Amino acid sequence: MIRIGIDVGGTNTDAVLLDGTKVVAGVKAPTSRDVMTGVVEALRKVLAAAGREAATVDVVMIGTTHFTNAVVQRRDLAQTAAVRLCLPATECLPPMVDWPEDLRTVIGNHWYLAHGGNEFDGRVISPLDEAELRGIADDIRGKGIRSVAVTSVFSPVSTEFEERAGAILADALPGVHITLSSSIGRIGLLERENAAIMNACLRDLSQEVVAAFRGALADIGFTGRFFLTQNDGTLMDAAFAERFPVLTFASGPTNSMRGAAFLSGVQDAIVVDIGGTTTDVGSLQKGFPRQATLAVEVGGVRTNFRMPDVFSIGLGGGSLVVDSPDGVTVGPRSVGYRISTEARIFGGSTLTTTDIVVADGGATLGDAAKVSGLDRGLIRRARDRIAFMLEDCVEKARISAEPLPVIVVGGGSILVEGPIAGLELIKPDHFAVANAVGAAIAQVSGEVDRVYSLAEMGRDEALSDAKAKATEAAIAAGAHPDGIEIVDVEDVPLAYLPGNATRVRVKAVGDLHVA
Repeated sequence: MIRIGIDVGGTNTDAVLLDGTKVVAGVKAPTSRDVMTGVVEALRKVLAAAGREAATVDVVMIGTTHFTNAVVQRRDLAQTAAVRLCLPATECLPPMVDWPEDLRTVIGNHWYLAHGGNEFDGRVISPLDEAELRGIADDIRGKGIRSVAVTSVFSPVSTEFEERAGAILADALPGVHITLSSSIGRIGLLERENAAIMNACLRDLSQEVVAAFRGALADIGFTGRFFLTQNDGTLMDAAFAERFPVLTFASGPTNSMRGAAFLSGVQDAIVVDIGGTTTDVGSLQKGFPRQATLAVEVGGVRTNFRMPDVFSIGLGGGSLVVDSPDGVTVGPRSVGYRISTEARIFGGSTLTTTDIVVADGGATLGDAAKVSGLDRGLIRRARDRIAFMLEDCVEKARISAEPLPVIVVGGGSILVEGPIAGLELIKPDHFAVANAVGAAIAQVSGEVDRVYSLAEMGRDEALSDAKAKATEAAIAAGAHPDGIEIVDVEDVPLAYLPGNATRVRVKAVGDLHVA
């Protein structure tokens, strides 16, 4: 199978072409202001480098920052109605209660409480009231709102209320986007509701972005299927991406970590991905990024859908280096995609980390003569500062005393002088485009996260049920039924709930099924 993987970064858009498991070509193109131009340029360059025609490519996988940027920058977000099925419970904490005021204002702060919902063990809080929901639909229609997020208390335990309410609202509001929280988030009402609302406000934008990708791929002659990468290191097809754009959040760091595992052959490690603007650090477990177990903030909003446990610092190949009496500072400001014109080695006037490395003989780029006069003391202080920042990151990413290797990837990895924190350092072939490799090799996943009452079934039966449901979800998402693997199981007793309750989360992955 011929695959192209693309990852859009803040500085560069990377692309690779794989024939089976062999990396045939990898290229970088500057990320454009409109993003799509840079994607098309990267596609054309990788096809030319590989000597292939677009029509010979079976699948294209794309990792994009469109939707994260939209939330962070508060742009292109649709007016959204949040409908919570809960009464008479949870009235004291209305939807979006913990949102930043500016973001809540952008999407309209429209919310409704209605009857419905479940207790943790599936018992009904109150019956669903269809007349009540149709009255809410009338108000939503009157306000001209086209996106609705439906959340029911403990819907991961029972999705029935959300599904019935979604059907009623869809019937009353033809053409309106409906997002059900149980399709996205995990246990935890406010965080799951936040994820659903955020997804709903991106639905219009997701249609535009996916249509633009389709058009760009058609323009170069591509006739196969294309997918977007999710933030758990797996894929979703274009139609699924239109429905669930929030699942692309943080897909870039995830792609880098998956690519690092593939290129190095190492399944358990710390990954340091150094780009032009930031360094992303996280841990690999069985070839996949360790998932965050706590709520994750996106644009100032707490959410609890699956996200990699990755953190970022302002260190990259384009980071500004400033010398002062108080010492050398590196980043967080960066010239970003303008490095090819603003860095000193390329004729600019801004001192960057790349200039420092070239002046020190650590890389051959641009015109080294333009930095030959740099003070050796400044170079050493800047190098020491970079080394300290990287070591601090690796130490924070470690969760045990076990000496895991450190895999360094990304175009900015020229900043690394030697071993970090005394650990084995691995820099695999094609390290500069590991993120695009991660996109190209992505598999398909399914996940279940629910609470079981062990008073009603045994622990083994609960785990088997969760594994079966996760496998079914993976197949429904496009995984080949053969070879599906359970890669993550969490079983957490909930002592504060009656009935010997336990929370079970299971993730299954499989290879993409291409007919």
